[in-house]
Amino acid sequence: MPHTPDTPDITEDDDLDRVRAALQPVHYAEQALLGALLLDPQRLADTTTLTAGHFDNHNHATLFTAIRTLPTPDPADHAKDAAWLTKVLEHARPKSRSLSSSYLHSLIQFCPQPKHAAAYARMIRADHARRTLSLHAERLALTATDPAGPDTTAATLAHADTLARLLDDLAGQFAPHPGSLPRTPPAPTAARHGGEEDLYEERCLLATATAYPAEVAQMRWLAAEDFIWPLHATLWQCITALVHRGDMVDPVTVLSEAQHRGLITDTLTSRDLIALISTPAASPEYWGENVLRRALLARAHTVATRITTYTDDLANTPHQLITGSRRALADLNSLRTRWHHATSPALATRSAQASATAAPRAGPPPATTPPAVRLSR
Repeated sequence: MPHTPDTPDITEDDDLDRVRAALQPVHYAEQALLGALLLDPQRLADTTTLTAGHFDNHNHATLFTAIRTLPTPDPADHAKDAAWLTKVLEHARPKSRSLSSSYLHSLIQFCPQPKHAAAYARMIRADHARRTLSLHAERLALTATDPAGPDTTAATLAHADTLARLLDDLAGQFAPHPGSLPRTPPAPTAARHGGEEDLYEERCLLATATAYPAEVAQMRWLAAEDFIWPLHATLWQCITALVHRGDMVDPVTVLSEAQHRGLITDTLTSRDLIALISTPAASPEYWGENVLRRALLARAHTVATRITTYTDDLANTPHQLITGSRRALADLNSLRTRWHHATSPALATRSAQASATAAPRAGPPPATTPPAVRLSR
């Protein structure tokens, strides 16, 4: 195998990430392709779908731009002298000053088979797809956890749409193959954690739902999995079970349902539970929408993390990345559908009216504060 060319000296155009990238297979694919094109410029016809933007290394992208920009030399003339190579270097040097004539000749010597240029180009495009998908997943994760955004939910869903369009575009570029699922083992789902405001709003929802069960019947868009605390999730199931059976709903009947589900313990007494669900405020839809919003953003972050896990695994092909990422987005879309039901115009109007009478979200709790109960996560 020819000696691997030394990467040009690091300049302002390169950073540590680029140096680490030199250890990745795509770095050698870029070197092999450039060597093939420098040795046989006619091979440029095998790279019609490739652009400089697909390259991971800045110097390599600059060289490719120069090769594509300059007129292709006559094969006979190119075999006799290095005039065209000199022109390529002169064209690329203003944007990549670390390039040298010796590096260009090293690229030529490194290329195993110039006739394999199309294969090298496919490798470069595949890695570019992986990096692009990783970047979009990172943006989705950052947006979903940005508390300073003017409308974090809308921005998160917009990024999810952008990610979906990217996957559609990539699906048209890479052919499917057997074994389409990612090889990467699924990462365990991280437990959600909430603050005092989250705790207060979930408790307000449970108390208000107990007081106004008729409205709960219209809240099929909210699921137990949307709650942060398992205790609250089970209490929501108690309330909705009573509502859907047509039974009477009040703190005592909810207590009975909770008893049958094994919630009453030394830690959570009957008195504690009744106090927890006996302080209604505003409307169930108002608090339910807040709970669902947090669940939606948490799901978006989980989906982004899962996609990043796929892209970090170099064993996955583009088709596997596309399939795995689409399945991950499907998990977000299922919750997104429920969010759209919750925020339909009719419900949004009632929620806005309820918010006007709701207690301050970040302020002190109501006068009859539910007792402090140890909540398992």
